[in-house]
Amino acid sequence: MLRTALRNLLAHKARLAMTVLAVCLGVAFVSGTLVFADSTAAAHRAAVSKTFAGIDVTVTEKAPGPATDGRPRAGVLDDTLVTELARVPGVAAARPSVDGSAVLNAADGSPLRADRAWSHLAGAYIPGRDGKDSRYPLAEGSAPANGGEIAVDRGTAAAGRLRIGDTVTLATDGPVMTKRLVGIVITDDTRVTAGGTLALFDKTTAQQLFSAPGHYTGVDLTAAPGTTASELADRVTAMLPADRAEATTGQAQAAQQAVLVDTLTRGYEKVPMVFAGVSLFIGSFLIVNTFTMLVKRRTRETALLRAVGASRRQVSRSVLLEALAVGLAASVAGFLLGLGIAAMLPHVLGGGDSALPTGPLVIGPRPVAAALGAGVGVTVLAAWLPSRLAARTSPMEAMRTAEQPPVAQRFRLRGAVGLALLVLGASWLVSLSGAQDASEENLRDAMAGCGLFAAALIMLAPLLAAPVIRLTGRLTGRLGVTGRLARENALRDPRRTAATAATLLISTGLVTGLAVIGHSTGQALDRRAAAGLGADYVVSTRSTTTGIDPGAVRRLADTPGVRAAHPITDSTLFTGSGVRRISGVDPAAVRDTMKLDFVSGSAEELAPGRIAISTSTAREHGVTTGGLLNVRLGRAGQFTAYRVVGVYKDNPVARDTLGSRAEVAANSFLPGSVQRVLLRTDGPAAAPETRLRTAVGNNPLLTVQDRDQLVREAAGTMGDLLHVMYGMLGIGVVISALGIVNTLAMSVAERTREIGALRALGMDRAGIRRMIRVEALTVTGFGTLLGLAGGLFAAWAVGSLANGAIDQYTLALPWGTLLLVCLLSLATGVLAAAVPARRAAALSPLEAAAHA
Repeated sequence: MLRTALRNLLAHKARLAMTVLAVCLGVAFVSGTLVFADSTAAAHRAAVSKTFAGIDVTVTEKAPGPATDGRPRAGVLDDTLVTELARVPGVAAARPSVDGSAVLNAADGSPLRADRAWSHLAGAYIPGRDGKDSRYPLAEGSAPANGGEIAVDRGTAAAGRLRIGDTVTLATDGPVMTKRLVGIVITDDTRVTAGGTLALFDKTTAQQLFSAPGHYTGVDLTAAPGTTASELADRVTAMLPADRAEATTGQAQAAQQAVLVDTLTRGYEKVPMVFAGVSLFIGSFLIVNTFTMLVKRRTRETALLRAVGASRRQVSRSVLLEALAVGLAASVAGFLLGLGIAAMLPHVLGGGDSALPTGPLVIGPRPVAAALGAGVGVTVLAAWLPSRLAARTSPMEAMRTAEQPPVAQRFRLRGAVGLALLVLGASWLVSLSGAQDASEENLRDAMAGCGLFAAALIMLAPLLAAPVIRLTGRLTGRLGVTGRLARENALRDPRRTAATAATLLISTGLVTGLAVIGHSTGQALDRRAAAGLGADYVVSTRSTTTGIDPGAVRRLADTPGVRAAHPITDSTLFTGSGVRRISGVDPAAVRDTMKLDFVSGSAEELAPGRIAISTSTAREHGVTTGGLLNVRLGRAGQFTAYRVVGVYKDNPVARDTLGSRAEVAANSFLPGSVQRVLLRTDGPAAAPETRLRTAVGNNPLLTVQDRDQLVREAAGTMGDLLHVMYGMLGIGVVISALGIVNTLAMSVAERTREIGALRALGMDRAGIRRMIRVEALTVTGFGTLLGLAGGLFAAWAVGSLANGAIDQYTLALPWGTLLLVCLLSLATGVLAAAVPARRAAALSPLEAAAHA
């Protein structure tokens, strides 16, 4: 039986190649996703982790209280303490550091990797006794020696096209600075090599920017031979002022960073895994269909095996053995293809400044095991039903020349199960029509209802094939004999037709539902952003840890064409159950630049101890106007009960909560700072964007956006959803094309005599080709029609969740996208039929008649 199975593989290798390719695609997405996730995790770990090679203990000062100028008071990490640390028994070396953050402009004036919050490293070049800093070997030029000079790493220079002698524009946390590039260094700091930037200043300048004159931000210690890191940490802790500084081992810091990395990388494999799941799910239909058709074609061979003594178990194992071989081949090919996908995904999921960290591919045991499990497991499971069908065929039944019609009882059972699933799934979805929000529980119910509904359509597809194809056959019947023959061929085996169409049914339904929801949500977000923004321009920082310097705020207000400039301080609000964003505003800014729709209360009563909240925040915490909300504002030390003076509809400009600007600024992470300036102008021509960028000195920390850009940014997540949607459509199209090619090729082989008879009766080769193409078009149209109907119903039912979360949500059909989906699906059928149609037309009447 083993030799028989291997010979069957070789005999049907062309047909099984389609199955291998379908499974290969699914395996490639699974393994590629896992390799991508592991590689991205490693790259992120490198990007956010300090290199601890040669560092056993790090001494840092504890957070001091704020000074009057807003900067932290000088700590204890000065030259005196560094000298004392170097004398501690067991210390081999003590290296002080001054670390901070700086964002640079490239040579063309554009911000360099500005959106990478983890990448803007800056520090001091601190030479040792030999006049060199061993951490930063010079590749070109010289080290920065005064406040007007700077050095960068080799990767930053290449990315920004910076050369020795260029003037570099940069900013740390305030106004723009210009420095002359005097040196290019080499660094093995993984935060930089993973795609970050590094700017180095002389020690005095770095201390002025990031610490205080004569003080450092940290001291790295290396233990002498025979001294462990923990022992050294204990000795250093004993001599440090307990309330001013602390010592941490490198191992402890690495453990803390590992937790951060896990949090950052947890979601990177979710979107690609959706692709993998869809491709495997759709591909399973192709596998089942292929093996079922192979088993039916080999009924005589199976009967002969049974007649010479093969048992049912042996026949079943023979089919499963073929599936195992196909799965192994697909797993190997899919894993190799997955490596290419893993290398490509960082460029697909990130672009420009928001690109993901870079690093080598990490191939661990998990992707290899997943490739084998997905490829072999799915193939063997999909072939299990055909193997059971082969085993149940008795020798006498298989010897019959006439094809046996499907058992009516099996069809009735399938119809009953499918109808029950349809009622259950539809009822589940309809029950969500009254949902008030897109909570996790409601989303789970929606996914379960959609799953049941899709399963019902798949179960009912063979029963729906006959009436639907007869209905659409009125169009194909106008093509004459070829159209009628194509319709009858599609109706000959409704189960096979339904299985072939199922791939398009799933992909079309999924894309249709996502397209409708995405289009409707995008329009709702557009309307909400446009309705909630009264400002013509918004100048903002890229994070709440940086601010706009007061001079830039004044220059913006004095820019010709600017009618009003309203500064806003952004910070975070800790509610105990999560983190919300708070905007510190003046009531005048709310009236002039924010079009807030208050459900109750108003912003006029904003003051210290009083806040206004969005409807989603109010719903989450069960608070209304006049109630109290216990929160911690920014860097405040304790939770305080704030009085809610108003509840407004969700607004991306106002964000989650509004507070008094004086109170928010006093408790922000950069006290007294401004993160946004909302501008009212006399028109775009009166105050163009270029003039506003000039007013802020082309600061790389700041962005300048007009109303249209802000609206697009508010609906940006919908763009990501559309990319996922089109990716799923592409997967469905590819696998559907493979399924149609496979089905039609095997159908042509089954109907060799029939085609020969048609040729003998006078049908020319063009007519044969047309008949096969129309048959493919009929099957494709059936799957597309069911998918459209199912996707539209699911989008209507699930849309209520978005309606509860977005108050301006209304169902809107993307007619252009739906038309594109239909045309693409139908074109898939026509193109997939090209090879089988040409093969059928190449058969001569005599060869067909001689076919046994």
